[in-house]
Amino acid sequence: MTLLPQSSTALKRPGRLRADLHGELLEELRDLIVEGELPAGSRVAERVLCERFGVSRTPLREALKVLAAEGLIELLPNRGARIARLTAEDIAQTLKVIGTLEALAGELACERLTADEVVEIRALHLEMLAHHARRDRPAYFKANQAIHRAIVAASGNTVLAQTYAGLSGRIRRARYAANLDLRRWDEAVAEHERILDALTARDGAQLARLLRTHLDNKSYALAAHSPEALA
Repeated sequence: MTLLPQSSTALKRPGRLRADLHGELLEELRDLIVEGELPAGSRVAERVLCERFGVSRTPLREALKVLAAEGLIELLPNRGARIARLTAEDIAQTLKVIGTLEALAGELACERLTADEVVEIRALHLEMLAHHARRDRPAYFKANQAIHRAIVAASGNTVLAQTYAGLSGRIRRARYAANLDLRRWDEAVAEHERILDALTARDGAQLARLLRTHLDNKSYALAAHSPEALA
């Protein structure tokens, strides 16, 4: 696949701090992969991406290294990079582990959640609902993932959070694809309503069950997709 340059404003602007450029470029590239504009198995066309974002190869390659560490791309020795491809079994097994991690995170979070953290997660939930109402899938997905990360962070367990981050990056595209079916998307929103209720009530056991079921349902939804959607 060849990604054609677009007329959107380039990332490279006079006076932009290096850290800002790096972060924005990473976000843009993640979106291209997660939303399927760069499909699984396709080669990364560095020149085209440099033209699209108005950057040199150095910041692009720095970003690609981060995405490789997240499992979204594969670096090929002396042959550039390509978008990572995962099998349905890879995704199912990873989702099972992530569901277990999120369940544990939910239990731990309910033991130590502050009122401010609940307010922040509720705000993310309301933002997510607004995006769902507008059928803005990319914005919805970002708010959705922010909720899951916030629950993991609220667990206070650094090892859990690091393990979760390493695994969740690998299947970010698959989690996005799970909501391509509108009925499943609506079901996922209803599940999040119950998740928020359990979180607010500090019911760790219930929250753990809901989070595990939520991930199981994603896995079932993905199993109904074609291999191309899963990869």
